[in-house]
Amino acid sequence: MAMTKADIVESLYSKLGFSKKEASDLVELVFDTLKSSIAQGQKIKISGFGNFIVREKRSRVGRNPQTGESIEISARKVLTFRPSQVLRAEVNAQLDGKPIKPESVRGSLKEDDEGDNEI
Repeated sequence: MAMTKADIVESLYSKLGFSKKEASDLVELVFDTLKSSIAQGQKIKISGFGNFIVREKRSRVGRNPQTGESIEISARKVLTFRPSQVLRAEVNAQLDGKPIKPESVRGSLKEDDEGDNEI
C-alpha cells in the first residue's frame, strides 16, 4: 500500500500534535516548495533521504515496436531520484529482517556535499 499526502498529514497530526489543518498546510507548503524548485531546474538534496535531480535528455531516434518504423523521440526533461546511502542502508537492512536506527548509519556514512538545496 502506498503512502499518501493524507497519511503524512495524519502522521504529523498524531505525532506532533498539530491540528489537521496546520498539518495539511505544512505538507502542502513543503510539496509546493519542492515543486517550484524542481520546476526551476534546481537540485533538491534532503540529507539522510536523497537527491531529486532534473536531467535534460536529448532527442533521439526510437522504433515503434509493432511496425518497426523509426520515429524521433523529442528532447525533454526528466526528474530522477537518487537515494542517500543512509536510506539505502535502512531499506537493505529491513530486507534482511534487521531493523536499524538511521542514526547509527548516518554517523558512519558520508554524503556528497555539493551545496544546492539541502534540507
